[in-house]
Amino acid sequence: MVAAAKRPDRLPVFQQRYCGQASIVPNLAFPRPESKYMPITEIAAALEALEANPALTHKSSFSSRAEAQDELEIRVLDRLADLRAVGATADIRRLKSRAKALQARFWALDQEIFATLRATIRAGSYFPASLRAQLLTLAGNISQDGAPATHYDSLDVLTNGLFPVPAQLPAPEERDPEMVYYQKTPARIILELAAKLTPKDVLYDLGSGLGQVPLLVQLLSGATARGIEIEPTYCRHAQACAHDLNLPQVQFQCADVRTADYADATAFYLFTPFTGHIMQQVLAQLQALARQRPLRLFSYGPSTEALRQQAWLQRLDLGTHLYQLAEFQSTQ
Repeated sequence: MVAAAKRPDRLPVFQQRYCGQASIVPNLAFPRPESKYMPITEIAAALEALEANPALTHKSSFSSRAEAQDELEIRVLDRLADLRAVGATADIRRLKSRAKALQARFWALDQEIFATLRATIRAGSYFPASLRAQLLTLAGNISQDGAPATHYDSLDVLTNGLFPVPAQLPAPEERDPEMVYYQKTPARIILELAAKLTPKDVLYDLGSGLGQVPLLVQLLSGATARGIEIEPTYCRHAQACAHDLNLPQVQFQCADVRTADYADATAFYLFTPFTGHIMQQVLAQLQALARQRPLRLFSYGPSTEALRQQAWLQRLDLGTHLYQLAEFQSTQ
């Protein structure tokens, strides 16, 4: 695997429960105290402040609750675990029980949000623009100014809850070393991508992993979205998500991107799913397709540089950072 190719590398602690990417370096919103053993009175005060904040139990306060879960994990449960290491007491056990109860309450509120969103999608009773607005409101109006996205945020927590992932997925099968390990595209990049598509588009996500890009793109743009993924376990999971949400315009194929059929494609998306010779083979295939009709290619991450070097592609955006959404138009 080419382990350095994908780089959104900061993941809040609270998000790990939704996406299972514990290998990514956490982005700790609340730094650990310098002293390993925080006084139990300070731990109790941190917990009491969270328990006394009524806003955190409002169902709509998703973003604030996500930050609170970070604090609960780091300033309370982790610190209690440190104290338990030197001897458990009745006070420690009581504080841990209260913290776990609050954690469970937060979790249940979030699950209600996810369940409501999924039910709305299954019923088809939404409009792309209103769904986008709802997601952004819940996530805390994440910036969409096109700035580089090198980490995950509360919008990713929200979308990872919307498209739940099993706690443990089997390890990918051994494959060509030019095929890069899977990592999710930050959700705000997907929102930027969806804003550039229309219901007339057919987008192919090359190396679609667990399917989040095609799922969100279809929901937020109305475009037909297809994912090509070589790992069978990932592909089956993505297919199950599309079926569960009643999204027939989202389809996933377990295949090698070099042999897939792109006869109906108008656009492609790449988050560096492969490098080297495989990338060059795929780009040659897309160049041949571009001789038949105009194509747009979108990229995020190191694949942008590979696309920039193609004489048959013209870059349309003004971005200069690898971790911005890049848009290219065929010129043949």
